[in-house]
Amino acid sequence: MGLKEKLRQKIVEHRPRTTKLMKEHGNVKIGEVTIEQCIGGARDVKCLVTDISYLDPQEGIRFRGKTIDETFACLPKVAGKNYPTVESFWYFLLTGEAPTEAEVAELVADFKARSQVPQYVYDVLRALPRDSHPMAMFSAAIVSMQRESKFSAYYKSGKFNKMDAWEYMYEECTDLLAKLPAIGAYIYRMKYKGDVHIPADPNLDFGGNFAHMMGVPAPYDDVSRMYFILHSDHESGNVSAHTTHLVASALSDAYYSLSAGINGLAGPLHGLANEEVLRWTQQFMEKLGGQEPTEELIEKALWDTLNSGQVVPGYGHAVLRKTDPRYTSQREFCLNTEGLKDYPLFKVVSMIYKVAPGVLTKQGKAKNPWPNVDSQSGVIQWYYGVTEYDFYTVLFGIGRAIGVLANITWDRGLGYAIERPKSVTTAMLEKWAEEAK
Repeated sequence: MGLKEKLRQKIVEHRPRTTKLMKEHGNVKIGEVTIEQCIGGARDVKCLVTDISYLDPQEGIRFRGKTIDETFACLPKVAGKNYPTVESFWYFLLTGEAPTEAEVAELVADFKARSQVPQYVYDVLRALPRDSHPMAMFSAAIVSMQRESKFSAYYKSGKFNKMDAWEYMYEECTDLLAKLPAIGAYIYRMKYKGDVHIPADPNLDFGGNFAHMMGVPAPYDDVSRMYFILHSDHESGNVSAHTTHLVASALSDAYYSLSAGINGLAGPLHGLANEEVLRWTQQFMEKLGGQEPTEELIEKALWDTLNSGQVVPGYGHAVLRKTDPRYTSQREFCLNTEGLKDYPLFKVVSMIYKVAPGVLTKQGKAKNPWPNVDSQSGVIQWYYGVTEYDFYTVLFGIGRAIGVLANITWDRGLGYAIERPKSVTTAMLEKWAEEAK
């Protein structure tokens, strides 16, 4: 059974659960909203649904109910490699089942058949000023392909059926996802490598081909597989995931929706943070003046940073209240990779990890004094020669696309409505606050 037929089976089985909840239990309250949440960005308001991933404050991210380690362990890997293929992970996010080797081979072939990027996309990229941010280029490339939309064509056909719409969204999301490695690598080579490009290798999977087109040798192919999977999804409430879902809820196609999500990811409070963390860490190293990073030196430098009114980037999280397992996974990669474990930049990051939580706890301002995914990811990229900070968020965007595109496929499969929360005025909040005294 192919992935699309497996997905059809899963969607048909799931629909009665959603229908029953709406019909029989629609009035059951699952939470309440405070003034703090209303003003503070709807933090922790329970009003979104996704079965693809869940972010537990203590356990961290779970993909289809599995931890990161369990996910890596259950999925097929490329022969001789340590991490699963992105294609197998796409199958897993869509169905909740680990594919067989044969199913992965079929899906890898399907991705390759869809991976050809139209020439006009490259023309659009080349028409942009070369000093444009890579994320602006990435977003523009995605939305420029909207003319290819199978979902929009189906809607305009006059035969649109809400319950069948997921099939066209699935086809479109797979089309789009398969093209992202080539687009990302083209942006990188055009901006930073003398506009010299490397054609795709038809024998390689998603992550392997991306590393090949980037021009970075092994084990960067495994770094790519690991990175894309770790950054794929973080339940529905973060900016990039929620934006993609929100735009798709208007029955906008995947090109419009993902481009919007990528624009949200580009913000410094979201995906751009990985760029800022690495820059801060390297400035931190300069302050050490070549000294071995001892606990005492790191502690003093951290306090100097905090006392100057700055934050320690890469620490804290909106939901998590422990070390981000995505950080831990990347840290383990570094510790198990010859050369990386003794890399000066990693040694500083590692020592900060040892000291920073205690300093931040003592300062008392951080709700979560533990590192998030951003505090580690840039170090690995830098070690393998990808030293262009502003490209890092494109890497994040390729990974994030896997999760958000899987989510909007299921959104259409379950016929979710257009999202439309209700606003209130500040005067209304003040009135309710007074009444609550």
